[in-house]
Amino acid sequence: MAQREPDRTGGPSVVEREVHIDARPETVFEFFVDPAKMTRWKGRQATLDPAPGGEYRVEINDQAVAVGEYVELDPPRRVVFTWGWDGHPTVPPGTSTVEVTLTPDGDGTLLRLVHRDLPAEEVEQHAHGWDHFLPRLATAASGGDPGPDPMGGM
Repeated sequence: MAQREPDRTGGPSVVEREVHIDARPETVFEFFVDPAKMTRWKGRQATLDPAPGGEYRVEINDQAVAVGEYVELDPPRRVVFTWGWDGHPTVPPGTSTVEVTLTPDGDGTLLRLVHRDLPAEEVEQHAHGWDHFLPRLATAASGGDPGPDPMGGM
């Protein structure tokens, strides 16, 4: 998985990741808009309304609930949603943005994720989270079983 180092200047920062997935973009896109598919790789419960202004809510575990709203959907090429954590003082709901671009790559897809507008002190934790979840997505979208999520029981 390709990575970019976080900005340590104290301003808003970005996490960028790229991963190849052995599935077509049409298949991968569904894992960002279908609650049943979302919870195969991230979260134990999801409420998703995939339309601009629609709800994005993914309960990872009892302490971590990602909340935002869809900003842009261009099936099967791109999905953009706001992001934050329910009850979090530094990254409250809607204060950062996740942009996912899906590009055909042979028989699969190159997924590029850019998570921007994070406070500098939150970049490392969010990078760790995406490094945990994106391989799970690659497994699930390609037809495999990523198994129970170790973060789901926290």
